[in-house]
Amino acid sequence: MKFETENIEFKAQITNEIYKEVIAFANTDGGTIYIGIDDNGNEVGIDNVDDTYTRITNGIRDAIHPDVTMFVKYTLKDNHVIKITVGEGSYKPYYLQAKGLKPNGVFIRQGTSSVQASFEQIRQMIKDSDGDNWETMRSLEQEMTFSHAKKAFQKYNVEFSKKKYRTLGITDASDSLYTNLALILSDQCGHTTKVAVFGNDANTQFRDNKEFSGSLFEQLENAFSYLMLCNKTVATFKGLDRLERQDYPEEALREALLNAIVHRDYSFSGSIIININDSEMEFISIGGLVSGLSPDDIRSGISQPRNKNLAEVFHRLHLIESYGTGIRKIYSLYDNCALQPRIEVTSNTFKIVLPNMNKSVLPKLSNKNLSDITPQMQTVLDFIDENGQITDGEVQKLLNIKNTRSYTLMKKMADKGLVLINGRGVNKKYVKNKN
Repeated sequence: MKFETENIEFKAQITNEIYKEVIAFANTDGGTIYIGIDDNGNEVGIDNVDDTYTRITNGIRDAIHPDVTMFVKYTLKDNHVIKITVGEGSYKPYYLQAKGLKPNGVFIRQGTSSVQASFEQIRQMIKDSDGDNWETMRSLEQEMTFSHAKKAFQKYNVEFSKKKYRTLGITDASDSLYTNLALILSDQCGHTTKVAVFGNDANTQFRDNKEFSGSLFEQLENAFSYLMLCNKTVATFKGLDRLERQDYPEEALREALLNAIVHRDYSFSGSIIININDSEMEFISIGGLVSGLSPDDIRSGISQPRNKNLAEVFHRLHLIESYGTGIRKIYSLYDNCALQPRIEVTSNTFKIVLPNMNKSVLPKLSNKNLSDITPQMQTVLDFIDENGQITDGEVQKLLNIKNTRSYTLMKKMADKGLVLINGRGVNKKYVKNKN
C-alpha cells in the first residue's frame, strides 16, 4: 500500500483541488500528484484518460499564475493513472488567478496537506523571488486605481497608459502584476503625510494638525497647499516702501516636501511628519541615509536614491531636476539668512529643519552665553581672533576631533551666537559674532 507524504499526493479523480496541490508543490519543494489513486494508495484508475489529460493541462495553464507549466511534467502510468510531477517554481508565490495574491489563493505544502499561506509567508516568497528592492517587488494589493496619477501625468504632458506601465516600473516583468511602486502612486496608497502646527518651540502645544492620504501625487499637492497656508507673510517698511517676506521660501518648502516623499523608506509603515512652530519647520521621513552617505555628503549635493523608479517618475514629470539638487537649492535660498537649515539623521529617520526667516534673529551674547563657553569653544574663538575665520577641517585639526564632534560643537557655538556661519559645504567658514 502506498502512502501520501510531503511530496506525494493522491487523487482518485480530477477536481479543482488539483490546482491547489500544484500551487502548493511549486511554492514549496516540488512533489508528485497521482490521479487515479485513492487516499489509501489503491489504483482505482480514471475512465476517460484523454479527456482528463486535456482538462488537467489546460486547467493548470489557465488557473495558476504566474505560468507554472514549465515546472510541470505529465506521465501516463498503465494507461489509467496520470502522474503529475511538479518542480519547485522560480517565481513564487504561485496562486489561483481567480483569487489573487491572498492567503485564499496561495498554498504551500505542510506535512501531507496543502494549506493556505499566511501574509508573512507570501511576503517572504515575493522577497526571495523579486529581491530586496521594495519598490520593484510585486504588491500584495492588486486592486488599484490611478485617478490622481493620471491627472499628474496629464498636467505635465507625459503619457500614462498601460503600455507604459512596465517602463515606469508600475508592473512587473510579466506585465501582469502591479509592483509596490504602483501601490504608492495609486489611490490606494496606505502611507500618509501628517502636518502638525504647534504654539511653542518645544512642539508640545497643538494648534492644528492635518493628515493627507491617497496617491503620493495627491498628498504632495494637498500637503504643499496646507504648508503655504501656514507660510505667513510679514510686512516691514523701509522709508515709504513696503517690504514683504514670507516665513519660508516657497521653493524651499517644495524641495523639502519632495525630498521627504521621494527618499523615504516605504518598506516601513508610518507617515512623513512635518512639524511647524513659530521658529522653524521640520520635515521627518522614515529611513535614514542610504548606506555609505553622510549628512555632509547630502549638504554637498551627493545623492543616492533609495527609490530609483519613484525618483525617475518624479523626474519625468519635472517635479525634481536631478539627484541632489534639491538640498543644495534649499541651502542657496538661505544664503543671506542668519540661521541655516539643519540636517539631522538617525539610523531610521532623516530630518531637515528650515528656520523661519522672519524669526531668524541671532542670539545676543549674554553673560549666560559667555559663562557657558567650554575650553574647546574658547580655543576656537582664539583661533578666529588670530585668523579671522575657521573651517570645519581646521576645527578638527585644532582640537584633534572627528567630523561629527566638530559639526556638533560648531552648531552649539552658532546657536549660542558665538559664531556666524558663512557659506555651506566645502566652502563653509565660521566667523566671530560681534553683536
